[in-house]
Amino acid sequence: MSQYQDDNEFEDWGPSKSQLKRDAEALQKMGEEIVSLSHSELEKIPLDEELAEAVELGRKLKPKKDESFRRHLQFIGRLMRSRDIEPIAEALSIIKNRHSTVNARLHRLEQWRERLITEGDSALNELMSQFHELDRQKLRQLIRNANKERELNKPPVAYREMYQYLRGEIEDLL
Repeated sequence: MSQYQDDNEFEDWGPSKSQLKRDAEALQKMGEEIVSLSHSELEKIPLDEELAEAVELGRKLKPKKDESFRRHLQFIGRLMRSRDIEPIAEALSIIKNRHSTVNARLHRLEQWRERLITEGDSALNELMSQFHELDRQKLRQLIRNANKERELNKPPVAYREMYQYLRGEIEDLL
């Protein structure tokens, strides 16, 4: 008769040593992400006093090739093991997604600008049908000037001005 007859006995052993290491590395990686945030982003992360002090010290040790920085990240990971990290992970996720959302908006603005220059009135009519508040005359003038700049190999002043105009008027609507 085997010592481990009952399968329920294995469930009482808890997570494996490998799983504990993976969890510790994930917390250490999350700590590194928190340390690399800007001050304004860091204020949005719910940290208790001890963890906030550790993160601030980590920001001072920042050279990533330094052994002290690596050990400090392990310390931050160890501190996080004894805390509820769900609110921290949620706030970090919001910050990450906000960056990708902003980048996607700016990319769409650049696509509109390029379409306006290459396609002309057809793209302008499509843009005006979606965003009625835009000034058609101003856009036509910017398109004309941008095309002239390209033909004459001049600096892209109107090209940049068109982007700024679109960004100011419709960025929040995209």
